[in-house]
Amino acid sequence: MLGSMSLTPFLAGLFVFAGFCVLLALAQGARARRHWRGRRRFAAGHRLVWCLVFLLLAMLGGLAGGMLLGWRRLAAEAPVAQIETRRLDPQHYAVTIATPDGVRREVELAGDDWQLDARVIKWDTRAVVLGAPPLYRLDRISGRYRDTATESTAPKSVVALSSSPMTDLWQLKQRFPGWLPWVDADYGNAAYLPLVDGGRFEVTLAAAGGLVARPSDAATADKLKATGW
Repeated sequence: MLGSMSLTPFLAGLFVFAGFCVLLALAQGARARRHWRGRRRFAAGHRLVWCLVFLLLAMLGGLAGGMLLGWRRLAAEAPVAQIETRRLDPQHYAVTIATPDGVRREVELAGDDWQLDARVIKWDTRAVVLGAPPLYRLDRISGRYRDTATESTAPKSVVALSSSPMTDLWQLKQRFPGWLPWVDADYGNAAYLPLVDGGRFEVTLAAAGGLVARPSDAATADKLKATGW
């Protein structure tokens, strides 16, 4: 689910690199076969080694591209989502989430506030120099209660906003931190605001990695003031 500020060029570069390495591996494999038929064993072995090297590079490029699918480029104060809220019952709201890539989703949340969670990956200087963009991905949206006693007993509502069918870069970093030394920081971030009837909100993410939620119109700002926010 890539956004308007997606990492498409970066991803395309990874997949093009993987495809180019596959072509080189095939070429080396064909040459190895010709040398073997000509009984030039050493030359055939040499070409076979290069074939395996290029296949390994292709696998690494494809794996890296696959793990980055679903992540978005992070720029200064990048738009993350537009959120609209509509009251159904007391502490029960219909919430619409619209992302920059044009995807809209409606969910129902219970509570006094909505909370949007995202995961953020930032790279160390070496990776940045090579063009690796900071990334984020929306994780989930949930309802929260302001009263802690209510929070522990009232019905919970949480909806996942992303799914990863294969090994995820975030999960890999969490399980094997030593494997990804070029990942400088990987962490979760969240922002929340009150659930109000007819509310319209915008959520952005600063380059430092912090989610920021604001009312997107004056009417919503007035409703937040009326709740004592």
